Amino acid sequence: MVGITPAEKKALITRNLQETLGDDKLTKILSERDLKIYWGTATTGKPHVAYFVPMSKIADFLKAGCEVTILFADLHAYLDNMKAPWSLLELRTQYYEQVIKAMLSSIGVPLDKLKFVKGSDYQLSKEYTLDVYKLSSVVTQHDAKKAGAEVVKQVEYPLLSGLLYPGLQALDEEYLKVDAQFGGVDQRKIFTFSEKYLPQLGYEKRIHFMNPMVPGLAGGKMSSSEEDSKIDLLDSPANVKKKLKKAFCEPGNIADNGLLSFVKHVLFSLFKEGEGFEVNREAEHGGDVTFLKYEDLEKYYAEDKLHPGDLKATVEKYINRLLDPIRKAFEKPELQKLSAAAYPPPAKVKAGAAPAAGADEDAPHRLDIRVGKVVEVARHPDADTLYVLKIDLAEAQPRTIISGLVKFVTQEELDQRLVAVLCNLKPSKMRGVLSEGMVLCTSNADHTVVEPIVLPATATPGSRLSFEGFSGTPDEQLNPKKKVWEKLSADFKTNSDGLAVWKDNFLLTPEGEKLSSKLANCSIK
Repeated sequence: MVGITPAEKKALITRNLQETLGDDKLTKILSERDLKIYWGTATTGKPHVAYFVPMSKIADFLKAGCEVTILFADLHAYLDNMKAPWSLLELRTQYYEQVIKAMLSSIGVPLDKLKFVKGSDYQLSKEYTLDVYKLSSVVTQHDAKKAGAEVVKQVEYPLLSGLLYPGLQALDEEYLKVDAQFGGVDQRKIFTFSEKYLPQLGYEKRIHFMNPMVPGLAGGKMSSSEEDSKIDLLDSPANVKKKLKKAFCEPGNIADNGLLSFVKHVLFSLFKEGEGFEVNREAEHGGDVTFLKYEDLEKYYAEDKLHPGDLKATVEKYINRLLDPIRKAFEKPELQKLSAAAYPPPAKVKAGAAPAAGADEDAPHRLDIRVGKVVEVARHPDADTLYVLKIDLAEAQPRTIISGLVKFVTQEELDQRLVAVLCNLKPSKMRGVLSEGMVLCTSNADHTVVEPIVLPATATPGSRLSFEGFSGTPDEQLNPKKKVWEKLSADFKTNSDGLAVWKDNFLLTPEGEKLSSKLANCSIK
């Protein structure tokens, strides 16, 4: 923007933000030169319309003359409780790059002013790796866990990878050579973590910009994992209408209104001078009205002068304007193929057949299956057919698991053996001893031969096993009343080659190795 003053640049950079850390430093840099800033996104679930919130801020940064880098944080996506399987990381990164470029083009942002970087292009370097080790020598476990509390998926027994996540995000600021990092206010603890620890490695403390969190359509945070809370960037106009119809939009309520938040943080930041939010209504309902300032729209809605149905219809119009260029871009066969490969459907459906009802609900990603190592084997004191196993799952202490393998596998064969453990069953007592999971085994039809699934010798205790083509997050605990395990286990078996599958989808280690059994075409339970 020609002739813009440092004060005007600062106003553009900070408008609509919830918080800025390092305001004095921002003022000083802008008085000397343009700001260098980065925004990172972990390549996990499909980007949705809420991504227009950071995109519109990126447009502001560019108008203010900033040098902007967009980081596709592929390693972060894997470290965050393996939200993106290793086998899909590259495909998802490619998808994110294509869809975010399409979004930026949709709102008129020139791509030649942006720099796109993939995290693994520099995060695997010798220098970066050494800094990760240096950081781990000064960061406490408490601080690492606290920093990721709002961003990294929280589980009872967190993986070490989730504790590394905040440190890597802090180091990105140094390795991308920026003055500032931009993110949502949910990143605040990571930002303050960075400000505390980067100087301990001899690196400069950065400026941090935080956007407010935009409520989802159902209220609460808009999330890729909650289908009803978000509109996908490739949703059809019919789907947009359907989802907006269900959106939470209470008359007069401006506090938790995802539609108004979207209008404020996206539409009004994109409107050109003299352009406003134009509501078309029948004359008997108040007639057409245009709002040139968001504050006027908010006040009008708070006073019950605008019906929720009219607000939804108007937001629908503007969302479809934003999505039309993206839909058009993804009509290309190569991008449709990329989308299908990066986000494979939750279940394979034979040609001509309709998808099974509840396929998403009863997909095997809900099972938390991990590699365990048997470290102790004892006979159950009150049951001749049961073992009491102590299994190392890389948690604070080994889990106690009861297994009915006495008739089939000797204590010596089980001791120190790698096994596949279903970890999210509800703990239950078996003859007075609490069992905290189940060792997965194959069994022939008459249950005369039973053996644990065979894991590759290189498998690591604690690592999560996943099914080919399924990338969702496991349930915290399977609800026994819903019979989730019972339904899914009906299709869990070994194929004709003795390989573990669910509906022909292989069970894989994080490295992509398959699990096997001596028993072919047999059930796994």
